[in-house]
Amino acid sequence: MTPSAEGTGPASLPDEPLAFAAPTGSPLTHFDAVGQAHMVDVSAKAETHRVARARGEIRMLPATLALIDGGQAKKGDVLGVARIAAIQAAKRTADLIPLCHPLPITRVVIDFDIDRAACVIRCTAQVETRGRTGVEMEALTAVQIGLLTIYDMCKAADRGMVMGEIQVLEKHGGKSGDWVSQEAAR
Repeated sequence: MTPSAEGTGPASLPDEPLAFAAPTGSPLTHFDAVGQAHMVDVSAKAETHRVARARGEIRMLPATLALIDGGQAKKGDVLGVARIAAIQAAKRTADLIPLCHPLPITRVVIDFDIDRAACVIRCTAQVETRGRTGVEMEALTAVQIGLLTIYDMCKAADRGMVMGEIQVLEKHGGKSGDWVSQEAAR
């Protein structure tokens, strides 16, 4: 229950269900007509094959990259553990992001690309489902958790690692169709 207008007690709930909609003309679908957060109703949407791909990177010292690349990190196979963490994160996104719908994920692919010259590891996640809403948040969550796992496993060697450039590269499926970022189009 929410507090009453006076802030002294609980507000009564309406007898009829409320019809929620974003403010007229607003692209922010997670807010109702009075600006309160709500979970979007996707029940009327068609189930389609949906795919999203996201990427991010973590920069580190050359010695840290050498530990990871050579399999010499004290905590073990850094990229192997980060891959499993990223897959698990994609599956648990609705537990972490309050207004995300729980989705039946059908596929998660995590790739790591090591750029030795730049001392960067890039994580790319591709997530797929057959459902009523997209998997962009699942792909972004997978990338971020994969990078955080690399940080966690290597922080004893390098606390100055920096994560960044986290972005959706492309999404496919659903009413809005396909979208490809300029970064992915290059």
